Amino acid sequence: MHYTYMLRCCDQSLYTGYTNDLDKRIEKHLSGKASKYTRARLPVELVYYETFETKSEAMSREARIKQLSKIEKEYLINSFQMIK
Repeated sequence: MHYTYMLRCCDQSLYTGYTNDLDKRIEKHLSGKASKYTRARLPVELVYYETFETKSEAMSREARIKQLSKIEKEYLINSFQMIK
């Protein structure tokens, strides 16, 4: 499986990424070894994710999410939280 995910950083900014191992990737983010962006904004919290069959689908969704405004991303996160 492949995942597109969003993290909320300590400064309330949002980070969007993709991975094939969500738990391992979140651990890397929390340890400061995943991305320069999140390393400077720890701690981070997983607030959204989607599952895909292929890496291509996950990467495509990541690109589309990154084009959204922060308000649109927050709406997506709020919708996800209601489903969980």
